[in-house]
Amino acid sequence: MKNFHLPLPEQTYSRLRAEAERAQVPATTLAREALDWWLRQQFRRARRDAIAAYAKDMAGSALDLDPSLEAAGIEHLVKTAKGTR
Repeated sequence: MKNFHLPLPEQTYSRLRAEAERAQVPATTLAREALDWWLRQQFRRARRDAIAAYAKDMAGSALDLDPSLEAAGIEHLVKTAKGTR
């Protein structure tokens, strides 16, 4: 494991310490978990954006969704949405 020095604004430091005390975990553990969560979210957002860009670029091409498959997917979503209301 590597160490990383991270100066924090006083308010952030105080809130981190208070939450760590409330949760009864070390502040470093809480900070590490928060950073890990944020980094996972960034990775997921980048992956989602890459998929969306690929789909946009491929729309209408030979690599686009099969029309009958797309229609079946839309039909399924409509039926599923009606059941959840």
